[in-house]
Amino acid sequence: MRLPESFYTSVRTRLGAALDERGLDGFLATSPADVAFLSGFFYIATERPVYLWMPREGDPLLVIPRLDEEYAAQQGVTIPMVSYFEFPGVVTAEETLASALSRPGGPVRRIGVGAGVSVGAFRALSRAIAGATLETTDAVAKLRLRKFPEEVPFHEAAARICDEMLGAGRALIEEALASGGPLPREDEIARHVIGYGTDRMYAEYDMVVYTTKLAGGLVYAGPNSALPHGLPTRRRIRPGDTLILSLGAAVASRFVESERTFIIGEPTAEQVRYYEADRQAQEVGTQAMTAGRTCAEVNRICLDVLREQGLGDYIRHRQGHGIGLQNHEAPWVEDGDDTVLAPGMLLSSEPGVYVPGHAGYRISDTVLVEESGPRRLTGYPRDLASNVIEGVR
Repeated sequence: MRLPESFYTSVRTRLGAALDERGLDGFLATSPADVAFLSGFFYIATERPVYLWMPREGDPLLVIPRLDEEYAAQQGVTIPMVSYFEFPGVVTAEETLASALSRPGGPVRRIGVGAGVSVGAFRALSRAIAGATLETTDAVAKLRLRKFPEEVPFHEAAARICDEMLGAGRALIEEALASGGPLPREDEIARHVIGYGTDRMYAEYDMVVYTTKLAGGLVYAGPNSALPHGLPTRRRIRPGDTLILSLGAAVASRFVESERTFIIGEPTAEQVRYYEADRQAQEVGTQAMTAGRTCAEVNRICLDVLREQGLGDYIRHRQGHGIGLQNHEAPWVEDGDDTVLAPGMLLSSEPGVYVPGHAGYRISDTVLVEESGPRRLTGYPRDLASNVIEGVR
């Protein structure tokens, strides 16, 4: 599950040019996503720091806990490495890095770091690397905005698995209906779909890696579904419920999300109205994701569909966000982001309608911006008829 070495060579070449433009001597990656993007090393984030030094010129260096040395070798990481024994350590990770940077090759004066570096890490690094200044930079963040061709097949594979997870959740409910037994609880559905996605990953790939998770799911029904980020409860779904399955999956930590709203039994006029409004907004918003438009413009086009139908009070969030090595990352499809869409950007398109005391409705696809227009990677049906679960007793 490792990208070809040509990918990392290309990334480092582009990073070198970006650092040169900014007058930086190098970039120090401190987050699991940036480390994975630049080196292909995936690790479990704990209190033990991992640092990846990417100089403007010369060889990169990976600083890792000694307990991860064999794991890095298993992953086929070819970057030179140094390790420290433990945390907090007699010799700290930051001191190990500083010692390596003091070797021949010229002084390091200006070091770029990502905007998400913690205050504690920033202070520890500043103390250890004498004579150098740490400066936040968007050099790597901008490289991650547009997916490289080698990354897209992993997102496509994750999309297929994520769509299958939706089918697995639906099948669980249909099996309960057919058996005449009790309908599953929200937490049971969540556990089932997450397990299904995780099992598919291990069945299809060797050396499974990830930065945060392989598969995830938010499941909520009835009034609970009116909470956009509510967590699954022990509430058992019921005939007449509106049910949201909000699912995500990642292959080689390249994420997608696929979310659908289901109706348990014959939809009411109220359910049809809200569902169709959200479906229309999602369709219009998805088709608006074309190169040259700003994120803010796309968000307005999408959410205006709901406002024009008198549902503005039921909007709780933006249309979407970027997806990559993290399930939420830049750019942000929201009024405050003027990023211009470009081929290679991967976005969620997920407008929602949330009616307190009644239910929520959300349809989400993962969309790749291409020269020819937007392309959905997720393909589970979006029409209402396909998402009515029949057989209600």
